[in-house]
Amino acid sequence: MSPAIQQLLAGGPVVTDGAWGTELQARGLPIGEFPDAWNLTNPVKVAEVARAYVAAGSQVILTNTFGANRIRLAENGLADRVTEINRRGVEISREAAGPQSLVFASMGPSGKLLMSGEVTTEELGAAFAEQAHALAEAGADAIVVETISDLEEGRLAIAAACRTGLPVVASAVFDSGREKDRTMMGNTPEQVAAAFTAAGADVIGANCGQGIAGFAAICKRLRAATDRAIWIKANAGLPKLVDGRAVYETQPDEFASRVPELVQLGASFLGGCCGTNPEFIRAVARVVRGG
Repeated sequence: MSPAIQQLLAGGPVVTDGAWGTELQARGLPIGEFPDAWNLTNPVKVAEVARAYVAAGSQVILTNTFGANRIRLAENGLADRVTEINRRGVEISREAAGPQSLVFASMGPSGKLLMSGEVTTEELGAAFAEQAHALAEAGADAIVVETISDLEEGRLAIAAACRTGLPVVASAVFDSGREKDRTMMGNTPEQVAAAFTAAGADVIGANCGQGIAGFAAICKRLRAATDRAIWIKANAGLPKLVDGRAVYETQPDEFASRVPELVQLGASFLGGCCGTNPEFIRAVARVVRGG
């Protein structure tokens, strides 16, 4: 584990942020529009999300760069703006974070499947290296490789992030199998923890995929399979489609009531994913800090 992560955890569990995509939609992002482009076209709204999480008590906030790799940007006609979009994403979160919060830059999957030949390892490696370099150059404190379902893609992204010299968080999504304890590719928490630890990640975790009730078992198994810190960001339950929009029914206090168990099971970083908002993070912070 990197000294920076050890120092951060010296004060106990760390509160991260909540969802970005659903928060941007709440501020007018049309369904289907590429969120990362708003770093250039609507930075004020992006900054509103970042500032709201800082105000809610996030010690770590992410960046609006989840899909800002060349492969996904190319599908949206933005392949020539990789560096610009990633740099602005970090700058916006950095300004919002001020001196009280850290900025962990987000790197998500490519949206392409290696196993079906939609993309090659060389293409993925180059795309992740380009994005990671841009995020690091912009001044991120760490990089979060998140929502990974393919171990090989995860390894490539982690390797690219590690080459920047920044601390690296690697987080998988467990949304498959009878117990919802497998990645889309069928990997268990133990397999994910082993692969991501070997790849060099400083923090191993799980995000998205299901509501917080399902994360206790996953957290326990990740904790038992690695000596790295554990990162947990659950959804606000599973969404229902109402008038074309995803609606999440879990309430902030209900979500936060699960936090003590997660801490007991070894979670060191706690936040939220899809459907969570600053009220969720405020509730989590109250629990974590005993207030």
